[in-house]
Amino acid sequence: MSASILGTGHYVPPRVVTNAELEKTVATTDEWIVSRTGIRERRIAADDQHVSDMAYEAAKKALESSGVKASELDVIILATLTPDYAWPAAACLVQRKLGAPQAAAFDISAACSGFVYALSVGAGMIASGAAKKVLVLGAEKLSAAVDWTDRNTCVLFGDGAGAAVLGADNGRGRILGLHLGSDGNAVELLYQPGGGTVCPASEKSVAERQHFLKMNGKDVFKFAVKVMGEAAEKAIGKAGLTNADIALFIPHQANIRIIEAAAKRLDLPMDKVFVNIDKYGNTSAASVGIALDEAVSQGRVKKGDKVVLVAFGAGLTWASAVIEW
Repeated sequence: MSASILGTGHYVPPRVVTNAELEKTVATTDEWIVSRTGIRERRIAADDQHVSDMAYEAAKKALESSGVKASELDVIILATLTPDYAWPAAACLVQRKLGAPQAAAFDISAACSGFVYALSVGAGMIASGAAKKVLVLGAEKLSAAVDWTDRNTCVLFGDGAGAAVLGADNGRGRILGLHLGSDGNAVELLYQPGGGTVCPASEKSVAERQHFLKMNGKDVFKFAVKVMGEAAEKAIGKAGLTNADIALFIPHQANIRIIEAAAKRLDLPMDKVFVNIDKYGNTSAASVGIALDEAVSQGRVKKGDKVVLVAFGAGLTWASAVIEW
């Protein structure tokens, strides 16, 4: 039994923060940010708007798109680094908002690879017969985890949510191949030191700003350039396809130069690559879900197209999927 994407949705907060606005608070320029990342603006959630709120909005759109009711869901899987609470799972809050008490609900943490990881878990549950309808979500409020005094990281991230409803039916997108990977030896390249049991919240940890994201940008960049193309090729091979069969490449939106390098490795022209990093920045686990829904709504995905999703993130993790629309 194979799993298919029955419908997609996404949500981004209304507040837009441009590079020009950031120029007023940190030592940076619009030209510097655009030339090095491709980001022109990002969406930032309101103080009283949380991950479960954004995930709920994306979920409603995906359910409407799929024709599936919340009461039909068997499982809700939410990928996030920034849940409403340390526990319980933010997926349980989404379940409550949707009114789906019959659904199992849990979070997964795979950083920016999270949406594709969740897609893999959901597809596996459907293939095994453990579930018939699965809601997959990727949502982040990274604005709450970013150090807004650190010009090297605060310019990169934004908030939002992406969603997909999976089923065993012959839906819009049949999942043909999946590939997941990780390298725990590189944990400290991208992580949040404070807040866990290694460094619980204390006056000292707060004063040292340990509860914000920390990143070794140069090493993460080198890793991403290498792994994005490799991961995509692994999933393409598992699907029994070649790079030439790919109609659209939907990568994690972290850096335009990383995206271009991955496209070059796959020998894909940029008109076969979906890019929205200029509008949203890096939304971590929400990134691929948002991009997929936008690609569908813009008519970039047509019946019979082979589409590749690929992401990398903290952990370090990577994940890819091939879908036949």
